[in-house]
Amino acid sequence: MNWSLMIHGGCGAMRPDRLPPEQEDRARAGLSAALDAGEAILASGGSSLDAVEAAARVLEDSPAFNAGRGSVLAADGRVELDAAIMDGRDRRAGAVAGLATTRAPVSAARAVMEHSPHVLLTYAGADRFARERGLDQVANDWFITPERRAQLDRALAAGGAFDADIKYGTIGAVACDMAGHVAAATSTGGLTAKRWGRIGDSPLIGAGTYADDRAAAVSASGLGEAFIRAVAAHELAARIRLTGARLQDALDAVLADVGTLGGTGGLIAVSPTGEAAWGFTTPGMYRARASAAGREVAVYSEPERR
Repeated sequence: MNWSLMIHGGCGAMRPDRLPPEQEDRARAGLSAALDAGEAILASGGSSLDAVEAAARVLEDSPAFNAGRGSVLAADGRVELDAAIMDGRDRRAGAVAGLATTRAPVSAARAVMEHSPHVLLTYAGADRFARERGLDQVANDWFITPERRAQLDRALAAGGAFDADIKYGTIGAVACDMAGHVAAATSTGGLTAKRWGRIGDSPLIGAGTYADDRAAAVSASGLGEAFIRAVAAHELAARIRLTGARLQDALDAVLADVGTLGGTGGLIAVSPTGEAAWGFTTPGMYRARASAAGREVAVYSEPERR
């Protein structure tokens, strides 16, 4: 069985003439490091679940992406973190939303899956659970970067409108291991200037994250409200399981459906045979993949600038 790993660092308005080279370089370096972490597990016969958690944790620790350290700020100036993880073998899943002090949200989501009777924990209760499980805790300021603070200031000065034109975005990982099992993980800081405890698609099983050995593992990035309404990640898997659709065809059809709801974004997916696919309806998507056949890191629509 061929192993396969695909990751994303969000999609949005990234264009060669608009994205500063240093930001692109940081993003590419983060994607490459995340591939290294996941590939080391899969190439040695490890599980897809361990691989997607390891890759997601690297991306959460990179300030280049809107997850973990470097997340966007809510309207009150704090960071609120969401994440989910799912195991395609038995469709076990765990998710967290509104974390404020847990350094690795994806690991908190896995702890919910493996050490609680629940699927989704939120806000102070989710952080308390993570502390009780021994996960690293940090001050909320640890997640904040000057760039993200400036983005919030600009958004508030403009009236506090949500930042729907995602520029750095959610992170995610999907993988198939040598045993043919798939898994998915997604993590995000949400939208700049979000209010009222808003939660997007990333921690919602079936919307932004889904994994099923009968079909595929899926992670989404984009305008979460549209992906929730489309139940996008589950819809992709259902098209494969119920109609026999090809992976890429199912992915493209779901993105088209999201578009009819006024949403833009991207999806990554991998099947239990190791087939991998990605697609996006924005100018760019931070993305990368690895398998025994090689590696690829990309940002823009093809052809790549470099």
